[in-house]
Amino acid sequence: MIMEINGLKINYIVEGQGKDVIVLHGWGANINTVLPIVNILKEKFKVHALDLPGFGESQEPERPIGSFEYAEIVKGYIDKVKIIKPTLIGHSFGGKISIILGSKYSEIVDKIVLVNSAGLIPKRGLKYYIKVYSFKTMRFLYKIFLGDNPEKLEKFYKKFGSTDYQDSSGVMRKILVIVVNENLLPILGNIKAPTLLIWGDKDTATPLYMAKTMEKKIIDSGLVVLEGAGHYSYLDEHHRFALILKNFLQYDRQ
Repeated sequence: MIMEINGLKINYIVEGQGKDVIVLHGWGANINTVLPIVNILKEKFKVHALDLPGFGESQEPERPIGSFEYAEIVKGYIDKVKIIKPTLIGHSFGGKISIILGSKYSEIVDKIVLVNSAGLIPKRGLKYYIKVYSFKTMRFLYKIFLGDNPEKLEKFYKKFGSTDYQDSSGVMRKILVIVVNENLLPILGNIKAPTLLIWGDKDTATPLYMAKTMEKKIIDSGLVVLEGAGHYSYLDEHHRFALILKNFLQYDRQ
């Protein structure tokens, strides 16, 4: 289904009946990637899943926006559908959006589940900065010697950019640059809703130390670590993930 929110056409699905749950996918993903979570809950809950702007079947933003603007689009969905006190479940980038909503609109959120969530600036060593400045230097020299040719520059980005950067283009690439440089650490303490963090200990995209930092900063929170699971812990350890999620949401009492 398609709904217009803040001038953008947003694709979404709704499955089941009961208390409202909103599931938000990660960067570069879409509704299909979080269907395993939707399927866990749809027998007892009314589960909403959105293709975030620029992903799946939803419209790309016309200009670069950041995570806070993405959160306002989800808030727009909540208002349009007239959802009262939803539970937010966010994976990776979707977790980042859930953090923003939980901190800014604490009165409208019932519970939050952060699954290998983004939101913190990673610890960056010397190798990272060498890589970044080498990339910028090569890009500068590339433009000098080969000109500002869009097709040639695209080949350069495809060869030397990060995986997410390579997979993005146009406005989404500019949005990615904004998003990866946002730090939500200062607002974690504003979250009032009970918050469950579920993390894979083998996650290299959003390492486990980030989850431990979030647990310390979010007042009413708890962390469950799935051993052997990576960034997609809800897929790697699906059965354990389902049991933990159902327990937190009191699935059997719905």
